[in-house]
Amino acid sequence: MHRASERGALLVLALSAGAALAAPGCDKPVYLTFDTGHMGVAPLVADVLQRHQIQATFFLANERSLDGGSSLDDRWAPWWKARVADGHAFGSHTFDHVVWQGDRPGGRLAVKPGFGPQAGRLLDWSAADYCAELQRSAARFTAMTGAPMAPLFRAPGGKTSPNLLAAARSCGYAHVGWAPAGFLGDELPSDRYPNARLLDQALKNVKAGDILLAHLGIWSRQDAWAPAVLEPLVAGLKSRGLCFATLREHPDYRSASATAPLAH
Repeated sequence: MHRASERGALLVLALSAGAALAAPGCDKPVYLTFDTGHMGVAPLVADVLQRHQIQATFFLANERSLDGGSSLDDRWAPWWKARVADGHAFGSHTFDHVVWQGDRPGGRLAVKPGFGPQAGRLLDWSAADYCAELQRSAARFTAMTGAPMAPLFRAPGGKTSPNLLAAARSCGYAHVGWAPAGFLGDELPSDRYPNARLLDQALKNVKAGDILLAHLGIWSRQDAWAPAVLEPLVAGLKSRGLCFATLREHPDYRSASATAPLAH
């Protein structure tokens, strides 16, 4: 079987498994998403999602973790494999958490990796370089879990540009941002944005169709957002008649999720 066909077959199997676990009759969905972080709250997040029987979408980068390793190293491989079994969806966050800095002539990009051997350096990348970076996360995810990653990505910091989006489109990737009310605030300082304030704000403003953004641990936040906010947020949104779905079910990303990434 050709590699592209093999990836496509694996993706169909993964999507079928996720669909089987998705809550039936979800007509007022919100789309909970998590970017990687220091992973200190990852087991707590997984526990809340399992107990409430909801699926989310995770965007993966290889970030420094509290255990002294990184979020995509072998120690975390069983955790990611378990999330596949739970029916969640997955996209790229660039392997080294590469943040866009500016557009350059000829479709090139100025970028700065947050991790890896070139962390903190300003680099000049082509569209092919950016595509390769997106694919590094996808390849590592498949190596850890045996499952494919959908051709979805979230640019670190949400920082995009015409050149960056064109580069991603050239290799089949669609960008996923978040709704204004979906910024859940877990990366804000605890002293000015305590958990109670963040919870109240989200319960008041989140509406059906919103994509929500949180992280698997933020180094700078003293009072962890999860599960202190996550648990009552899930329960509160459900009490308002909202339900949870992955980006596989989102009308803007359904077709992208059903397509395997292009080969390079």
